[in-house]
Amino acid sequence: MARITFDHIHLRSPDVETTGTWFERMLGASCSRATVQGKPRIEMLLGGQRCLITEAEASAGPAPDAPYRGLEHIGLAVEGIDAVTAELKAKGVRFTLDPTTIRPGVRIAFLRGPEEISIELLERTPA
Repeated sequence: MARITFDHIHLRSPDVETTGTWFERMLGASCSRATVQGKPRIEMLLGGQRCLITEAEASAGPAPDAPYRGLEHIGLAVEGIDAVTAELKAKGVRFTLDPTTIRPGVRIAFLRGPEEISIELLERTPA
């Protein structure tokens, strides 16, 4: 079988700059900005993963409410989920699920990013 490796996640936004700035301010992402074929593009490193942010077409529909088929959310590992959640709430981030233990050693929380992107924070501790 061919060797397959992860390359990127591609996000679409009607306001590329605002979306990139949100990820920088709220989640500490590192962003580089460019213009590709006359349109803005941001390459973002988030938790060690490359994410691309490009312009959404005017006809693009809004993000659906979870759960749904296909790519549903971005999952980010954190340490100290309660402190991370409190810090993000102090910045004005909206949570759809506060930190919750889903099984021994695993706590999760969900927040909404720009364009209603669903983002999961996940903390794993030894059971």
